[in-house]
Amino acid sequence: MTGETLIGWGMLAAAVIVGLILFWIWRKGRPIAPGDVFRASRLGSGNRLFPTQVLITPTSVVQYTPQWIGKVEETIHMAHVASVKIDTGLFLSSVIIETSGGTHPIACHGHWKGDAVKMKALIERYQTDYYRQTPTPNIPSPSNR
Repeated sequence: MTGETLIGWGMLAAAVIVGLILFWIWRKGRPIAPGDVFRASRLGSGNRLFPTQVLITPTSVVQYTPQWIGKVEETIHMAHVASVKIDTGLFLSSVIIETSGGTHPIACHGHWKGDAVKMKALIERYQTDYYRQTPTPNIPSPSNR
């Protein structure tokens, strides 16, 4: 083999490795679920490779942070959300979701302002819907008396 052939194979191997790394980063950054998923901007701190995502469902708030290997996922049931705070900067915002259980809040940095406002509005709407549901009272029927 000549030196030029070895350089060509080396460049091909490097290109394949870079391609695999980029594919892995893209794969880890896909939305975690269908529905209301808010992905932080890559411009925000801590979100360069794997942006944090927040999934808001009628029953829970899930913060999902992918890592090179594995993930960090934290879930708060809608009944345990005490407050939602939005800290806005020039373009990006931080959303802090406090819990009623006294645990550490979910802090999501680097979301666009419009997304932060939508997140807060969704949480408030789902909480209203959750607490508006009235349980049926356990009244004994006349036949059970």
